[in-house]
Amino acid sequence: MTKRDFPKIHFYDQDFVDIYDKTWAWIQDCWGPGNEKIAGMGNGIKSAIEGKFFSHPGSPVVTQEDAIFSSFFLVYSNRIYQAHPTLDVFYERQEPNGAIRSLYNIETGLPVIEQDNPEGLGIPLFSWAEFNLYHKSANKKRIKDVIVILGKYNEWIDMAFKMPNGLYSVPLSVMGMPNAPREGAVYPLDFNAMMAINALYMSALADILNDKEVSFLYKRQYFSLKTRINNFMWDDESGFYYDIDGEEKRLPVKTIAGYWPLLAEIPNDDKAERLIGKLQDPQYFGTPHPFPSLARSEGAFDESGGGFRGSVFPHFTFMVIKGLEHYQHWDLARECAIRHLYFTLDSMSPDGNHHKGNLWEAYLPLKEGPAVWEGKESFPRPQYLTYDALSTICLTIENIIGLLISLPRKTVDWVIPNLEIMGVENLSLKKNMITILSNKSGRGWEIHMESEKLYYFTINIINKKKKTLPIPSGKCSMLIDKL
Repeated sequence: MTKRDFPKIHFYDQDFVDIYDKTWAWIQDCWGPGNEKIAGMGNGIKSAIEGKFFSHPGSPVVTQEDAIFSSFFLVYSNRIYQAHPTLDVFYERQEPNGAIRSLYNIETGLPVIEQDNPEGLGIPLFSWAEFNLYHKSANKKRIKDVIVILGKYNEWIDMAFKMPNGLYSVPLSVMGMPNAPREGAVYPLDFNAMMAINALYMSALADILNDKEVSFLYKRQYFSLKTRINNFMWDDESGFYYDIDGEEKRLPVKTIAGYWPLLAEIPNDDKAERLIGKLQDPQYFGTPHPFPSLARSEGAFDESGGGFRGSVFPHFTFMVIKGLEHYQHWDLARECAIRHLYFTLDSMSPDGNHHKGNLWEAYLPLKEGPAVWEGKESFPRPQYLTYDALSTICLTIENIIGLLISLPRKTVDWVIPNLEIMGVENLSLKKNMITILSNKSGRGWEIHMESEKLYYFTINIINKKKKTLPIPSGKCSMLIDKL
């Protein structure tokens, strides 16, 4: 499999291009049913989970988190690595009561239940992943199939975890932040915000199918949850969202979980501005490497990372940047994505040789380098691509180069603060290969395009110019000054 099979990116910093290319090469190692020993090479054991899916080399399990987050970068592989099979591993194992467990053993296909999470609950973000998948594949039939599965899944979560106050009480271990100082949290903010995200996108999936009844059902669920999160979890004095305890009292510890409500579009503009202000404040989350898992102002903050007491995790950075998009903070989203990627590159190896080092599961918040968690030698995991490829592929295409694509709408939006030499080449939009490149010629800034079919292109140079044009099949170019 050669590099040129994947979409090619152009950017003025070649290191960004190199790490993007390398990530696709590394993903090949994650594409399959586990390692040789588990998959049964020569030992007579056959994997019970059939076919190809995304899983870390050597891992005995496939995880719900991997299935959901990996779908956001696999959609850019020009269908070399399909994004849906890993999600389907979970859907195919749905139980009669609607339950889908967060971990499955690759060898047996059976759920793996951990002691601190007796129901095997995972992060409820399948609908977000499916909505994104639809806009990159335009497969309406898939929506019709999965909305039934996800509806039953939603009912199971409601039955097992929804409390009389309308909020969800789940084990903290579900949130995957094991040593974050969140003791006493009975209603985790992030899980409740994720259930709001789930309802928001379930409604959007129903809209795609033109099912007004189902859409209204989830919209009502969404607004009900949004109201409760704002009432119980927002603290006006400090301008932040918090976990609450069993007596519905706020636990005033500022963790990165406080930003899931942005992605769920829960805060109004005033609340959002106060939240976003803390992302730029070095006393809170505006550290040199954005964004730490715990605010710098907290007593438990550890500048060496200390697990979830300050480490920068790429999947949380991805979540915050996608939340910023919802509130039109394109500039800040891009600036933080670029800064994050520079720190990621500078952390690859101490001598600055980006060609030999690793990407990491978590990073230091105040300088370059992998995070440290005393007494935990296995942390951070190298080449943890579920998190890292969100940065090196997804954020690179969507926030650094700035391309937002919707196949069913036949639209490509290019949102950039200013024109630079950059773009994407041979990106497959189903059966349409497109190329969009900008460069400076003697006539000024020019955008060159190539496409096999017509689509609508919006160039949005923030605060300067915004224009939508139909792009015909074949090659064409436009001069920005003439728009």
